[in-house]
Amino acid sequence: MASKALRLPRYVRFAPWALIVGGLTWNFLAPAEYWGDPMLAAAAVLAGALLTLRDTVVVGAAIFLGIVVLTAHDGSVSNDNGYLELVNTLVAVAVGLWVNQVVARHGRRLRTVRSVARAAQQAVLPVPPPEVGPLSVATHYSAAQTEALIGGDAYAVQETPFGVRVLIADVRGKGLQAVTAVSVLLGVFREAAERAPDLVALADAVEHTLIREVARASEELRMEGFITALLGEFDPERDELRLLDCGHPGPYLLPADGGPARRLDARDPGLPLGMGALGGPRPVPDRWPFAVGDTLLLVTDGVTEARNSAGEFYDPTPRLPTLGHRAAPLDLVHAVARDVECWTGGPRDDDMALLAVTRRRRPPPVQTY
Repeated sequence: MASKALRLPRYVRFAPWALIVGGLTWNFLAPAEYWGDPMLAAAAVLAGALLTLRDTVVVGAAIFLGIVVLTAHDGSVSNDNGYLELVNTLVAVAVGLWVNQVVARHGRRLRTVRSVARAAQQAVLPVPPPEVGPLSVATHYSAAQTEALIGGDAYAVQETPFGVRVLIADVRGKGLQAVTAVSVLLGVFREAAERAPDLVALADAVEHTLIREVARASEELRMEGFITALLGEFDPERDELRLLDCGHPGPYLLPADGGPARRLDARDPGLPLGMGALGGPRPVPDRWPFAVGDTLLLVTDGVTEARNSAGEFYDPTPRLPTLGHRAAPLDLVHAVARDVECWTGGPRDDDMALLAVTRRRRPPPVQTY
C-alpha cells in the first residue's frame, strides 16, 4: 500500500488523527458551525494518500462518527444542515478512499517497473561471485538518481588462464546509450579476457570492439564517447598485482598488516578506451605487491569526485583504515558507500561503483621435475 511503497516515517500515520482531533474540537468550541470541516476533509485525503486502505477506512469511520456525535449534540441531526453536514463528510471520506486506490495503483505500477529495471541491471551488470580463484570479491553500485537502478558504471571479475582479471569502468554519459556501452564493454571483456595474453592486448581488444560499435552510433557519441577503465590481473604464481590504467582513478591498497592505506597511482596513465587513436602505444602495466590478506578497493569517480557542503572532494585514503581495517570485502564496500553518503549529505551528481578484492590464500607451489 501507500505507506509501504513510500516507506514514510511512523509519525506520518498520526498526522490524520491530529487533524481529526483539531477539526472536531474546533467544531465543538467554535461559535459558528462546522469551522473545523476543512481540517477533517484534509485528514481524509491525507490518510488516503499516505496510509494503507485499512487505516484510511478507520480514519474515515472516525471522522463520520465524530460528525454524527457533534450533530446529535447540537440537535441538527434531523434538519437540513445536519443532513448536509453528513453528506459532505461522506464525500470527503469517499475522496480519501479514492485517493488511496489511485496511489496504490501507481505504487503497483512503480514496483513492476522497478522489478523490470532490477532484472535488466542483473542481466547487464551481474554481481560477481563472492569467491573467484584465490580472491574474495564484493561489489556495490549506487545510481546518482535514487530511483534509477542502471547507470554508466561497470565492474567485472573473471578467472582466466592468465590469472584472475578484474575491470572497473565509467562510461561517459548517462541513459540508454551508457547502458548499451556497458553491455558491450562487459561482453567483450569477458570474451577477450580468456584469450588476451596480457593487459595491453586485453585493452586493445576491448577498445577495438568499442570503436566498431560506436561507429554505428550518433555523431555526438562518435566524437565524444569514451570509457575510463582500470584493468587488473592477479598473478596466479606469485603475490603480485598488475594494473593498467586507462584514464581511471587509481585503486586503494589496504595491507593485511594494518599499515596505512595508499592509492596505487599509475606511473604512466594511458588514455581512456575509445581515445587510443589520439596518442601513442599503451603504457606498460604497473606491478604491485599483493600478499595474502591484502585488499584492493577499486572505485569510480562517483567516489573520488563526491563533494561535501564546503566543496571538498572525498578522499578515501585517510578514512580507509577505520572503515576497512581487517574488514571483509562486502563490509568494506558498504562502509565506504555509507561514508560517501554521509560526506555528500544529499544526492550525488554521478553513479558510484565499488569493487573490493582480498587475497585469501597463497598460490600453490610450482612443481619442478
